[in-house]
Amino acid sequence: MTGRRYEIYDVFTSEVLKGNPLAIVHDAEGLDDEAMQRIAREFNLSETVFVLPAKNPAHTAWVRIFTPDYEMPFAGHPTVGTAISLAQNRFGGAEREQDALIILEEQVGPVRCGVRLSEKNVFAEFDLPKLPERVSYSYDKVAIAMALRLEPSEIGFENHVPSIWNAGVPFLLVPIHGLAAAGRIHIDQTAMREIAPRIGHRQLPVYAYCRETLLQGSNFHARMFVSDDGTYEDPATGSATAAFAGAIHSFDEPLDGLVRLKIEQGYEMGRPSNLQLELDIQDKKLIGARIGGSAVRVAEGKLFV
Repeated sequence: MTGRRYEIYDVFTSEVLKGNPLAIVHDAEGLDDEAMQRIAREFNLSETVFVLPAKNPAHTAWVRIFTPDYEMPFAGHPTVGTAISLAQNRFGGAEREQDALIILEEQVGPVRCGVRLSEKNVFAEFDLPKLPERVSYSYDKVAIAMALRLEPSEIGFENHVPSIWNAGVPFLLVPIHGLAAAGRIHIDQTAMREIAPRIGHRQLPVYAYCRETLLQGSNFHARMFVSDDGTYEDPATGSATAAFAGAIHSFDEPLDGLVRLKIEQGYEMGRPSNLQLELDIQDKKLIGARIGGSAVRVAEGKLFV
């Protein structure tokens, strides 16, 4: 049996066993939806990507993204990791800097990715396929504090308030006062059902953030929790960062031009991750945004399915 080749990448990091792990199954033709879902459950990582021939010959690949329980229309760390994997497989090891353009067909639409290969570091950046949109939400600060097991006074800072944003995947964004509060977050699953509505097939994930950071070069510190059938924390969430772009634009009102931000995530769970977010502001409007990060290959093998 020849098998299907797969790779494991750690994404939003340049060091192995940090960042957010991702499984990538190449040559996925012939796998139906059920088989992809079962394979994703076998890997049991937050996401598994299946690479298929592009529908449009001008694009690089058609990719499908599965969690262990359902398919995602779009996700950030699978986009970065897959773009880097395809670029490395196309160009091999880069002894000098090499740029590549990768266009991935995802359910949300074509996603344009720029990849920079070099001997020391590999970096990919993608344009948001959908700009963030705010979803109407009436929040209860006391209820949110109970769901995160914090004090009501620790919810919100400056003019940032809890809000829901969607840039392909919706998230409940919760501003909190600082690192001390971030470190004490513990999700109360029962209380979470009262504050995070269900959209589609899942309960809304919660993305908690603050301005106080661990790293001097970071602009925000974040944690992301999924609390549906059981609760787990994600070490690096590109789709949440895409939604977060809307909150930053709305609450911080950045000046026209290019705004570069660095977001740290995953530190509380021992998977430090670093995400880059760029906003294009024109006439006070958000007209474009990009998310970028590094990735490193951890393993590869054959899948006999």
